[in-house]
Amino acid sequence: MTLLGKHTGLYTDYYQLAMAQGFFLSGREQTKATFDYFFRENPFKGGFVVFAGLADLLELLENYAFEEDDIEYLRKTGFEKKYLDYLSTFRFRGTLSSVREGEVVFPLEPLVRAEGNITEVQVIETILLNILNFESLIATKAARLRMVAPDKRLVDFGLRRAQGFGGIHASKAAIIGGLDATSNVYSAFQFGLQATGTQGHSWIQSFDDELDAFRKFAEFYPDKCVLLVDTYNTLRSGLPNAILVARELEAKGHRLLGVRLDSGDLAYLSKHSREMLDKAGLKYVKIAVSNQLDEYIIRSLLQQGAPIDIFGVGTRLVTGHDSPALDGVYKLSMYDSKPRLKFSENYEKTTLPGIKKTLRYVNQDGMFYADGVALENETSVDSIVHPFLSGQRSSVKDFASEELLSVVMKDGRRMTDGFSPDNSARYAKERLARLAPEHKRFEFPHTYKVGISADLMNLRSRLMEDFKRNHKR
Repeated sequence: MTLLGKHTGLYTDYYQLAMAQGFFLSGREQTKATFDYFFRENPFKGGFVVFAGLADLLELLENYAFEEDDIEYLRKTGFEKKYLDYLSTFRFRGTLSSVREGEVVFPLEPLVRAEGNITEVQVIETILLNILNFESLIATKAARLRMVAPDKRLVDFGLRRAQGFGGIHASKAAIIGGLDATSNVYSAFQFGLQATGTQGHSWIQSFDDELDAFRKFAEFYPDKCVLLVDTYNTLRSGLPNAILVARELEAKGHRLLGVRLDSGDLAYLSKHSREMLDKAGLKYVKIAVSNQLDEYIIRSLLQQGAPIDIFGVGTRLVTGHDSPALDGVYKLSMYDSKPRLKFSENYEKTTLPGIKKTLRYVNQDGMFYADGVALENETSVDSIVHPFLSGQRSSVKDFASEELLSVVMKDGRRMTDGFSPDNSARYAKERLARLAPEHKRFEFPHTYKVGISADLMNLRSRLMEDFKRNHKR
């Protein structure tokens, strides 16, 4: 089910449409072009990214069109009639090659390649960056949460703190990254996620007595009752009342599912809550916590031996705290059958020209060793070179390799429907298990090797020399 049923053509920046009009008016709208999507730096000072958002991007591109009122709006902004007539029947008919959703990826390597006429591959830049950058950021944050709590239940609680409608895709991306469920009912409905939740303080405050509030909630939800125990006093009021209700449920053939802590010293309170529950013969009752959690706080709680079963993570997940954006970019690499690059005085921002493939090299144990970027027509690559330090080379001739890019959209139509959040989550888990621990640690992770082939390096060097020679003053 599409989230943006109409006006998809306007899901862009103004300058994209202005450039597209320029291509049209100069008679170049059908010239073939290729763009690459990649990012330059891992977020969260980490060592990897979990790629997400592909399924949503493909759906949006398959439905990409300009409605009548879109055309009328653009006319009022000053676009020319013959260009608007062209847009009125415009559809994306290009080809996209991409790494799989849930893939573990690294800086500077092409993750998506868009091929088509210059108009169609230019106007999709903004929508592509908007979807892939955001969902990959949140999926990566979720993966970090899962790494510190591999055996705990992790739930997305972030919708109320998300940046507007971004919360819809944040919940989905969180599942791809490794979370179990979400409180976001809309996203659960749209994407087939598991929806869950407990109760808020307002429910308890609306009663004159906390025990009455607990009893009434248990009456309505006897088999999925989680009681929020910190509205007044966690250990003197909330827990004792929850224990009474748990015993009453047992007498009726039911079980209290859990208690939730949402404030205070979570390590201290969870330990004492566990002691009180166990002493009451309620070892099966789970302890859930929330309140400004992230991977560092969860790691600390578990290192302190906090007996917590369920973590509800909100603000710091869906906002990508403390890396608010993935710096993914979309750069022209081929135009009119000629390789192109963006030249920069900052060498690290000079792009890789031509049509390329991304290769992953795997050691004898099945673990990821390095990634290589090579020209599409290269049949063998024996070594890879550091993208900016030509003196640093790594031999890859004795390693098995796999190509990461495959065609996922052709002539504007999706080639697969296999990108469910659950499938992508399973794939991400499998791939992360093949990444060495030194790349996954939070403090000073090792940089994963990403290199380029000698042929690609030579092509870039030649184009740079041509540029310098043609732009001498």
